[in-house]
Amino acid sequence: MRIAYGSDVGRKRAKNEDSVGNFKNRFNVVFVILADGLGGYQGGEVASEMAVSHLGYLFEQTELNNSNDAKVWLEEKLSCENQMIIERSKQYQDLEGMGTTVVCAMFFENKCLIAHLGDSRAYILHDQKLVQLTEDHSLVNELVKRGEISADEAKHHPQKNIVTRTLGISENVSLDFDELILGSGDKVMLCSDGLTNMVDDDAIEKVLQKDESLDDQCQELIAKANENGGNDNITVLLADFSSKDGDMP
Repeated sequence: MRIAYGSDVGRKRAKNEDSVGNFKNRFNVVFVILADGLGGYQGGEVASEMAVSHLGYLFEQTELNNSNDAKVWLEEKLSCENQMIIERSKQYQDLEGMGTTVVCAMFFENKCLIAHLGDSRAYILHDQKLVQLTEDHSLVNELVKRGEISADEAKHHPQKNIVTRTLGISENVSLDFDELILGSGDKVMLCSDGLTNMVDDDAIEKVLQKDESLDDQCQELIAKANENGGNDNITVLLADFSSKDGDMP
């Protein structure tokens, strides 16, 4: 398995509030996590960095080796992290109201466990077709599900950036999980909405189908988001299962 990621501030923001990382535990299980921060003068970047660095460090100490135990661990640790972010936001006025989305994945041989809250997404490229694995926890997605607006209207809705589940802000953490079996040639992608708001799924699929390195694909996706306006921070992580003799860099 090979992993690559990239992150860019975009063209409209003064700072990058996304965080991303990959980690291994004592059983060589791989954990990747991406967070898109929000709120406060510098709260967004603090919340996202806390989530990635704390969860990554704690994961490295574990001996998790199956998805059932991983679900319990993620629910427990993300709930604790939620409280830590809330407490930190109460201590400093410029961090008031900070929070972050989270999307993460653990890889157990040929099985992948996805967990998320917020509107950062996970996708899989399977048989050269791109499939979205996560459902946005956002106001506009709720409006689409209720039939109040169309999917096209959602793309330009003025309240598009309102997320309904975050780490921080609310006392409750409600994760969604998805499990899938991976085959040779599959690619898993985690990304912030700075990519998906600027680049449609068809264009993402074409990039991921290319015979080029994961690093190049990450940078090409980021470049496309910037070419289309770069309205937000852009972060992309790719995990490739086409090679059995590779490993996490």
